[in-house]
Amino acid sequence: MSEAEPRLKALMVAALGGDQAAYRALLAALAPHLRAYFGRRTGPADAEDLVQETLIAIHTKRATYDPALPFTAWLHAIARYKLIDHFRRMKLRRTLPIEEAESVLADSDAESVAARRDVERLLAMLPEKKRALVRQVKIEGLSIAEAAARSGISESAVKVGVHRALKALSAMIGRDA
Repeated sequence: MSEAEPRLKALMVAALGGDQAAYRALLAALAPHLRAYFGRRTGPADAEDLVQETLIAIHTKRATYDPALPFTAWLHAIARYKLIDHFRRMKLRRTLPIEEAESVLADSDAESVAARRDVERLLAMLPEKKRALVRQVKIEGLSIAEAAARSGISESAVKVGVHRALKALSAMIGRDA
């Protein structure tokens, strides 16, 4: 879909600017890409349901798209989360033969870069002290005691700080929805 990036991004930017024709064209252009994406991973009936769910999610989350970033990465993140939600609802676990592990690892590199960028953007919204606590405990994996020692505050202050920071992030994400 990388060759479609400029066209899809232009349609999305125009749609965000209020161009309804561009928005209809964008959704119409996305449907076949999404059908192919989900079709490779699920059955035809599930794929069509996932396409519709993803198009609805794009509609409801369109204000979160940052035009300075690639559109297809944003789209892929939404589609991927819809697929994960589907697998969870169906209580499915995908397994792959070991021969296919390399292709999975190649895809996950791009996804991890996008996820890391998203996490960094969210963390940047927090005050520095809360950001540091979340980074230490939730990203670096330090224990509460280690984070307290590193930060020079009590363990209970670390717990409260992390809790409040995560609650604030949750509220920010919910506000964008």
